[in-house]
Amino acid sequence: MTAAPFEKYKAFIFLGAPGCGKGTQGGILGTIPRFYHFSMGDAFRAMDTRTPIGQEFISYSRKGELVPDELTIRYFKVQIDARADLHMFKPDIDILILDGIPRSVEQALLLEKHIDVLQLFHLSCPDRDELITRIRKRALKEGRLDDGSEEVIQRRIRTYEESTRELIEHYSDRRANINANQSPVKVTHDILSVILSHPEWQPQRED
Repeated sequence: MTAAPFEKYKAFIFLGAPGCGKGTQGGILGTIPRFYHFSMGDAFRAMDTRTPIGQEFISYSRKGELVPDELTIRYFKVQIDARADLHMFKPDIDILILDGIPRSVEQALLLEKHIDVLQLFHLSCPDRDELITRIRKRALKEGRLDDGSEEVIQRRIRTYEESTRELIEHYSDRRANINANQSPVKVTHDILSVILSHPEWQPQRED
């Protein structure tokens, strides 16, 4: 039986440069009841290109064109609805932890039809040397040696900063800046402190 669709899914957004640890923090929160971590990157990597929507992505890729924001958001909605149907994600009690989406103001505006953004967690890591070290370690660990070069890493960081500057400002009324240069456990502590003081969380404290 298909789950009844919700008007809007409640969500926290995790945003940060490559190497800031947003995937790690999203995964940690995803283990706590009442949170559901959704990584857009993981969803893309698991995409079945034999499906109609997968074929749409392939068609743009073959032509060397950027995938339209509308298609990205449509794929996101298909993925989230499927998880709700399987009761992996329970919209009536769970809050989404979004990692990797939205990536632009345009995507954020399209997402407004589907999600209610309660808070943006901006994982800030101003120490660029620390970011480079983290990205290089991850690249070596995952065997992605090309991603470990200084030039590639610097380009990825610059691209992130240029593409998300406006997005960070878009959510300025509900933005929490988190120092991602700290140890992972301290970052988790700071994130949870913000969540526990959020009005949306207050009714759920006794669950």
